[in-house]
Amino acid sequence: MVKIISDSTCDLSKDLLEQYDISILPLHILLGEKEYEDGVNITPEEIYQWAEANKTTPKTSAPAMEEAVELLRPYVEANNPVICFSISGEMSASGNVMRLAARQLEAESLVTVIDSENLSTGIGLLVIAAAVMAKQGMEPRDIEKRIRERIPKVRASFVVDTLTYLHRGGRCSGLAALAGSALKLHPRIQVTEGVMHAGKKYRGSLERVIRQYVQDLEPELKAADPARVFITHSGCSREIVDQVRAFLESLHQFEEILETRAGGVISSHCGPGTLGVLFVAGE
Repeated sequence: MVKIISDSTCDLSKDLLEQYDISILPLHILLGEKEYEDGVNITPEEIYQWAEANKTTPKTSAPAMEEAVELLRPYVEANNPVICFSISGEMSASGNVMRLAARQLEAESLVTVIDSENLSTGIGLLVIAAAVMAKQGMEPRDIEKRIRERIPKVRASFVVDTLTYLHRGGRCSGLAALAGSALKLHPRIQVTEGVMHAGKKYRGSLERVIRQYVQDLEPELKAADPARVFITHSGCSREIVDQVRAFLESLHQFEEILETRAGGVISSHCGPGTLGVLFVAGE
């Protein structure tokens, strides 16, 4: 059976990883001089504490080559085909590390690396779809073909509670961050062709903003692939998350409504209070 691997930015929960037999290659998070592995030995809460204490955004980096080689090695030695997923190549060199690891193992014909052109559970949607196909016994080239057809259909967007983290990471100007804070503006960030773009700006409390955001998505949600939808957040209140879930349930569209916490990399760049609804557009 084809083995599915993803880098840690897919933000899938431990339960989902176990359910679909998905292995993870962690990106690295640097807090000053200390380096950590995303999802292994650092939590988003620890990242936030460090960021606030140091008034800066943590740096993130692609997985280490030796870690990628060791993760792939047992499958290569068993002649087991592997499909690897990476965060958008516009955001990280993670996919290149996977390709170089396959080359080092002389397994380029056995290991397929797919640039998700996305982030967070925008990747996760593709990873789970591939895992389902693998369990059905599909061949690697057929899985790859179907996933590449699905990539443009992934709809990944989110709203942020604070512009501070995006500003510190160079993704938002100081003036925009200052104005956004003063006016209580919360931009909708949309991922398109592997790049993040700012869209509609909402104003008001986070609870009100997220309610408006999911209501704006309603037409697309009603026409979405019914298999699953993700609510992914970086530490929103239980009340807000439950309200989003209730709204999605009221649409009677999805077989699964899955909730996950954003991992360390996504949290490092977006900060606490970020929430996104991610799904695949219908045919």
